[in-house]
Amino acid sequence: MSLKKLVCTAAVAAFVVITAPAAGAQQAQPDEVDALPFMPAPATQVWATRSLSAQPGQAQPQFLRLDIDQLTPRFVTSDSPATVKITGRIVNVGDRKVSDIVLRLERGEPLESEDDLRKALREPAAAEAVQPKFTPVAGELEAGQQKDFTLEVPLRGTEPTSLEVEKPGIYPILANVNGRPDYGGQARLAALSTLLPVLGVPGGETKGKPGAGSKLTVLWPIADRPRLIRLGGEGQSELIDDELAASLSVNGRLYGLLQAYEQAVPSMSTAMCLAIDPDLLRTVQAMSTGYRLRGGAEGKGRIEAKLWLDRLKLAVTGRCVIALPYADADLVALNRAKLSTMRTLAVTDGPKLIQDVLSVRPLPDLVWPEDGVLDQSTFDELVTPQPDKSYPGVKSLLLDPTGLADAPGTAPVVVAGKNPVTAVKIDSMVSDALQGSESRPRTLSGVTTPVESQPVSVQNALAVLVFRAGWQGDGRNVLVAPPRRWHAPLSEMTEFLATAQKLLTGGYASQTGLEELTGATPAVTNAKIAYPPEAGAREISAIISDSVTSQSVELNGLVAAMQQEDTAHAAPSDLADPLWLGLLRAMSGAWRGNEQGARSAAEVSQNELNSLTGMVGVTQPNSPILLGSGDSPIPVTITNKLDVRVTVRINLADTPGIRKLDLADQVLPARGERVVRVPVEVLRSGRFPVNVRLTTPEGVPLGDTVKLEVSSSAYGTITVIITVIAGIALVLLSGRRIYKRVRARNGENGGAPSIENVTPEKSSA
Repeated sequence: MSLKKLVCTAAVAAFVVITAPAAGAQQAQPDEVDALPFMPAPATQVWATRSLSAQPGQAQPQFLRLDIDQLTPRFVTSDSPATVKITGRIVNVGDRKVSDIVLRLERGEPLESEDDLRKALREPAAAEAVQPKFTPVAGELEAGQQKDFTLEVPLRGTEPTSLEVEKPGIYPILANVNGRPDYGGQARLAALSTLLPVLGVPGGETKGKPGAGSKLTVLWPIADRPRLIRLGGEGQSELIDDELAASLSVNGRLYGLLQAYEQAVPSMSTAMCLAIDPDLLRTVQAMSTGYRLRGGAEGKGRIEAKLWLDRLKLAVTGRCVIALPYADADLVALNRAKLSTMRTLAVTDGPKLIQDVLSVRPLPDLVWPEDGVLDQSTFDELVTPQPDKSYPGVKSLLLDPTGLADAPGTAPVVVAGKNPVTAVKIDSMVSDALQGSESRPRTLSGVTTPVESQPVSVQNALAVLVFRAGWQGDGRNVLVAPPRRWHAPLSEMTEFLATAQKLLTGGYASQTGLEELTGATPAVTNAKIAYPPEAGAREISAIISDSVTSQSVELNGLVAAMQQEDTAHAAPSDLADPLWLGLLRAMSGAWRGNEQGARSAAEVSQNELNSLTGMVGVTQPNSPILLGSGDSPIPVTITNKLDVRVTVRINLADTPGIRKLDLADQVLPARGERVVRVPVEVLRSGRFPVNVRLTTPEGVPLGDTVKLEVSSSAYGTITVIITVIAGIALVLLSGRRIYKRVRARNGENGGAPSIENVTPEKSSA
């Protein structure tokens, strides 16, 4: 059979380009070229390798690009075709002509152990064991030209182009392109390396079934990065961009994920389980009723969102579903920031939403954290139930093997502690092969591309899955979990699931439901939590978590000042809950490695919080305020546009000439307005600019600061008292002065008695 696209770009497979030897180098024969120190790219990567002639830091010229459209078969069984066929094209991407372009398919020795496979996933395995004859592709290609090719070689036999595969195995294969660029010699100019699983050789040996087949479970993620800004009524919801419209459309990523699941479920209904991000579900539901984009443009994906959501509802009926943390929040980062309320919301809100929207109950009390790892503190918080039973605590976890210690084997284990939980282990080798560079970016020199545009092939993952079932068997659990935001094309998804179905029908594996794993009675009951250092480096940064922490403090203060007016009005939670969810979007694991995306999400949540606090504030008066006396109050109009009652505090900035007096907190009715007379004391006459702002009793600013122009020509009480005291002092001082003058005058009259010595005469009878 022929299945298209080894990688995520349309009709383009993973490729590698290297340069020819320096000009004037002696021309090598094709069979001699393979000795060059060149490491081809695995099929899971898009790499530009280090130039053979360039020094570090120099530009790396490129000559040819190898694009693979088809590899047939992808998984060899006894009833497969007896030949291996690849089709594609060779493109001259350099600045000069390339001549004598030839191609051959090579293979290495079969990989015997799990360690060999893991090494091959990190770096391509050697593929020089069998080097067939080169096949001419093009005499020459000028710069910019391309040449389509089809190469079909025997899988077994002694023909010059045969791969000579005589027994089952996991074989490294290499598509090797040689050519001679102008001013250079013959060299390998492009190559593609991958793994070819051979479970049965056509017309030859077939791998026997193991005594106990693998137990296969597939966790299928339906997730995206956060895009919702504001949830509103019909046509009022707002999104950051309209990329989801394309993703939900035919040939889109989310469309392909759902279609691949629908195609696999009839024969893999027990093994398949959907992992749904509740924030994505809420966003698509909002889109299905009409929406706007940031900036005001109308969204174009309403019909696509409704159709996709209807298909999802139908697909999950009676099926296994789990809820990812809301917005795929980084639980460890939330815990480090001491945002315990938000962490609890992240794991409790999603299951309720999924049940409401899709009418299916997700597996309860189960968490699959980002990267499948938790630190000890976050684990302790997640599994501890609240005393009031509002939070029952997590009972099951899906973890990467690196997130556990003292947990041998592949079966579920119990993580010991005050609140023991069951930990189900994800198969890291299969999942890492699927993730490729999305989760484990390599640090090779060459062209780099954004994570979301890097194509991911499943070819190596197919080989690992076949190895697990065909060579290891032993009844092991194989829980496969593709990347959360997988960007493989539909053909790759269906190819991977088709391989799983072949292993099931061939008896090499059996289906195991996730609910069976979480409900198992583990033999190992003393496992411990481990947190790899590299996982900590990938957490949401402290800058973002500090911003979210600051916003959460504001939001808590605002909620504390709110009260529900009556049943006809909103409750504080109706206004606050969307903002809490917005903060979770800023802490999404989708932003790991994308600091700018996290900053933008934090800015969005801050703007939404500012919009809410801006609904309560001081109204600017139309004219200056005139005070009739020194103790006249300043009239301040305060307005509440929220649908809840709010307790506010009026704050006057320190103003020379005016003394603030105490004023009790004010209660503003829902959607109401009040004029409050703020007591002040005017210390002098004049015109004063007075800055007024509202806050909650806990100090959260509300609305903008408003400048009032206050004029007063009256004296205040203190001024009057001072004036009276000054008048009395003046009278006393004047009397004293008169007294001294009289005494002085009496002294000048020749010893006449002074006023003090004059005795009034007695009146006669």
